[in-house]
Amino acid sequence: MTDYKNLKLIATSSPHIRAAENTRSIMLDVIIALLPALVWSVWAFGVRALTVTCVSVISCVVWEWLYRKLLKRPQSVGDLSAVVTGILLAFVCPVDVTYFAIIIGSFFAIVFAKQLFGGIGKNFINPALVGRAAMLASFAGTMTAWAQFQAKSPLFGSTADVVTSATPLSYLKGDDIATSFQSLKDTYSVLDMFLGRIGGSLGEVSALLLISGGVYLLARKVITWQIPVSYIGTVALLTLLFPRGGASPVEWMLYNIFGGGLMLGAFFMATDYSTSPVTGKGQIVYGIGCGLFTVFIRYFGSYNEGVCYSIMVMNCFAALIDRNMKPTRFGVAKSDMKKEAAAK
Repeated sequence: MTDYKNLKLIATSSPHIRAAENTRSIMLDVIIALLPALVWSVWAFGVRALTVTCVSVISCVVWEWLYRKLLKRPQSVGDLSAVVTGILLAFVCPVDVTYFAIIIGSFFAIVFAKQLFGGIGKNFINPALVGRAAMLASFAGTMTAWAQFQAKSPLFGSTADVVTSATPLSYLKGDDIATSFQSLKDTYSVLDMFLGRIGGSLGEVSALLLISGGVYLLARKVITWQIPVSYIGTVALLTLLFPRGGASPVEWMLYNIFGGGLMLGAFFMATDYSTSPVTGKGQIVYGIGCGLFTVFIRYFGSYNEGVCYSIMVMNCFAALIDRNMKPTRFGVAKSDMKKEAAAK
């Protein structure tokens, strides 16, 4: 017999929509989408790529569990968001990064960028990128020493041990860009860039596998097309229209979009729910902003890459973009909405 005295009734307004998706299932989809790139990083850089990722994931989970334990808050490690942060943090680091640096980076990612603001969904900036920025500021030497692609398979014609090498984007900086770009073409072909037969961060090198993961997320409706398309499209258009060093516009564009962390950032970081706009138009504006800042940093900044900081900057504008891109409610004129905004 039903105990009506202890029965809890929850009243909510309509419509009543049930969906199978929850935070855990969404994060699981993201993990699945990242696995091909992780496997490639192990193939390209060796088993240490896997151990770095494991240390990063474990550190993120431990920091989240410990923080919420000390503050006597409900545990949230089961939603797998800390696991995703750990994988992304490892993906933006060189394979030779020290484990101590990863542990410190995961602390900044989880505690400072996420938990101090209330946990998942309440942070305004991407945790993995905050962790990377903290590591770059604290361990600049380690974070800028890149390992060369070293797959042992005869298919790729390389049997070299891990050695420090320049990343493709580093060739696009300097005083004599024309000579540097020619050296880049002699070292890496566009196909090398697309497939991932290059040096760099362990999870950023294979554009093909990152795009494949992004397509999986689009098919699963975990993300929408607006941010990745507007972000990558902006970088492609600007680099096509304004090549440097007398380079062919198409070649310059391809090396820019396949080099660095553009694909990883566009599909997996800029699309973070809590740090990006929710409206379709707002997401396009946000993606264009990320693309503009990325190209500006690459062209005029002293840093080779611009993806990390461009996304962090646009994270700060996400709420403002949403506020000004709200769709008109049914039965409410735009003039009425402006009056409401002015009254607030």
